[in-house]
Amino acid sequence: MFEPASLIVGLEIGTSKICAAVGEINAAGAVNLIGLGQSRSRGVRKGEIADAPLAEEDVRNAIVEAEQMADVEIRSVYLGVTGGHIRGFNNRGVHPVVSADREIAEEDVQDVIKNAKAINLPAQNHVVHAIRQHFLVDGQDGIENPVGMFGARVEVDVHVVHGNFNRLQNPIRTVKSLQLEVEAIVFNGLASALALLTPEQKELGALVIDIGGGTTDYAVYADGTIKHTGVLAIGGDHVSNDLAYGLKVPLGRAEQLKIEHGAALLDSACGVSVSGRAALGAGVTPQAESIKGKTITLSNELGLTLKTINLEHLRRIMSLRLEEIFQLIGQDLEQAGLLDYLRSGIFVCGGGSRIPQIEKLGEKVFELPVSLGKASSISGLKSALDQPEFATAIGLVKYGSFIQHQKKSGRASLTDGIKTTLSQIFRLG
Repeated sequence: MFEPASLIVGLEIGTSKICAAVGEINAAGAVNLIGLGQSRSRGVRKGEIADAPLAEEDVRNAIVEAEQMADVEIRSVYLGVTGGHIRGFNNRGVHPVVSADREIAEEDVQDVIKNAKAINLPAQNHVVHAIRQHFLVDGQDGIENPVGMFGARVEVDVHVVHGNFNRLQNPIRTVKSLQLEVEAIVFNGLASALALLTPEQKELGALVIDIGGGTTDYAVYADGTIKHTGVLAIGGDHVSNDLAYGLKVPLGRAEQLKIEHGAALLDSACGVSVSGRAALGAGVTPQAESIKGKTITLSNELGLTLKTINLEHLRRIMSLRLEEIFQLIGQDLEQAGLLDYLRSGIFVCGGGSRIPQIEKLGEKVFELPVSLGKASSISGLKSALDQPEFATAIGLVKYGSFIQHQKKSGRASLTDGIKTTLSQIFRLG
């Protein structure tokens, strides 16, 4: 059994699955993934708790499975949060330097950060993250640390993620009801980005899109820091609902059709010629090339034919909903002026990223390279690290490892210290 202090557990309470990832910090400070537990999620809707007893039971099952695989006792978790109530925005703090020689001191830095965090939010809202981006001194941009510089005015930009306090408390209460402590809550989109992006990709600019069952979380990095976050209350379950409605089949059957026959593109929609598809190689499935006029026969338990489904119709329904998700994100980033900053491209993860040809659809909408995200800078269970649906849980482990490292080094023994390290985590992670 490992000492509790060396263990980091990330817990994602998702709409379609609950996932607990166990990481161990070795002597060198590196994180090794040693356990993974999963359970079907029944008490969560659009990323938020809708049936507390059911959610509690499913969380317990995932935790027990993770404990058994890692051979540890889990006492605390880093908890991922999402939901349509979560918002992200950038805020700037300003502070006049009043010393006689105009040299900027550490106290000036702390004051300007404090001013940036003085945000006028609705009373019912709670700040989940306030992440420092960069400083300005007398209008000079892009300064990492202004201490020791001369100036009359120091400013700092922070990215703030906030949400409804009561709705954030529901998953925390579910976890605590199992006698587990919540070390911290982390926005799922940031956790996924932390798992997938390298420092180089953050510097060049990248968008991470996590397509879950009930929500789609996204985060934009550029110039090495977080620039933008967002949540859409649309996910893979909406694709299933569309299929159930459009094909007039039960929801369970629609989910099965999505998994077994679904794709994000039609031949005609992807706009790729036959020769082009050949050049793309493994990126195009044989089924995608031969769906014209193809049908799927649905039978009952006795083998009697119930219904015939047109495969092209099925995929058109899926493609339209997935394209809508990408377009909504694209519109948001266009308004934020960030589309030109994604020089590393776009990385998709979450269960929805398993839909065949999702990358091709993303490339068509964004006109940028899109690839399936894989966890980086963490070792251990390769079967989990290569799976994009585990990105959030792995990112939570990585987040926790930074916090633990700071605590051990004595730099985050106080609450303010921990908050200061958040900027380092989301910049350098």
